[in-house]
Amino acid sequence: MNTHEWPCRIKSARRKRRLVKTDRDKQLIQLYKRRKELWEQQAQLPWVVLEEPYQRGWKRFFVLREDIKHSPRAEFYEALLAKINTTEYHHDKSFKQRKRRKGRYGYVVTKQMLRELDLYDWNSAKLDLSEQEKACFTRVETFSIKTRRLEIKYVITESWRYVLKVAPHMITHKRLKDSDIEKELGRIDNHTNNYDLPPRIELLTHGKGYNWNGWYSKSTKYINKFKNIPRYANKEAYLELET
Repeated sequence: MNTHEWPCRIKSARRKRRLVKTDRDKQLIQLYKRRKELWEQQAQLPWVVLEEPYQRGWKRFFVLREDIKHSPRAEFYEALLAKINTTEYHHDKSFKQRKRRKGRYGYVVTKQMLRELDLYDWNSAKLDLSEQEKACFTRVETFSIKTRRLEIKYVITESWRYVLKVAPHMITHKRLKDSDIEKELGRIDNHTNNYDLPPRIELLTHGKGYNWNGWYSKSTKYINKFKNIPRYANKEAYLELET
């Protein structure tokens, strides 16, 4: 009897395995969507004022120089600064970073620059730069080796009008927390991390390649201890991995 004439077609072993894998992928996609919904709900929670504000490190930003504050165009440069100002945070007031030089470690003060505008920001209606403000910038063209194309940026010409100021970073508000959202997010994170699911979810949702040396760290139980080990050094390498 022909199997195609049967009322229900018998599934092969290969198709059964494929259906199980497809169903699992659909579950991972739904899990990703649910986590994204929870993140959006968490971001929409209101902020509340703290009864006792506390300091968390330091922040550094640009302000007008003292002589520019008393000039006739102080308001103009203050409005321009609000569009190109940058803020950095650090646990130390000195803003020093540990750096290695010629085999020795030392501390170097990190550099902070005013915001550089690209073509999108330059023509964006959000910044709404006037003609007088655009006249304060210089067009700089550089060739990027990484992207292999010409990049155009607009840099402030008279950056000497602004100086850096260090101030305490005070925490005065906090976002409300929902215990139900926190618990569900915790369950999702534990499930994805315990079964090493982030690479698969990233591939299903964004269609990108995955390299465990990059964004994610590969789980230790999936690392082959004997991979890429010379034959004569198997025993020694295994002992080193075990220790």
